[in-house]
Amino acid sequence: QVQLVESGGGLAQAGNSLRLSCAHSGSIFGISEMDWYRQAPGNQRELVASISAGGTTSYDNSVKGRFTISRDNAKKMMYLQMNSLNIEDTGVYYCKVVVFGRAYWGQGTQVTVSS
Repeated sequence: QVQLVESGGGLAQAGNSLRLSCAHSGSIFGISEMDWYRQAPGNQRELVASISAGGTTSYDNSVKGRFTISRDNAKKMMYLQMNSLNIEDTGVYYCKVVVFGRAYWGQGTQVTVSS
């Protein structure tokens, strides 16, 4: 069973930075993909950033150039460095891991960006 725990959310002013972390239990064997999603109030959950088993990254256009996804297999951690935050980045951020084709989700961490 894979468990994911996000941390690092909070309140930030526009233009500032936050770093989210996602700790996952279990073996890293079989992980094909690790993602960060966010859900703004009244909106559907959307994919923000993704990193493959080989380290290939991809980003939603709204965060490209501002956010960086990374992973540390030895520590079983995934990160999302968020720079130049804006109000539209507000939402609950979730990490997701795909293990042998099955998706596991964390409980989410709130990010609120104020002007």
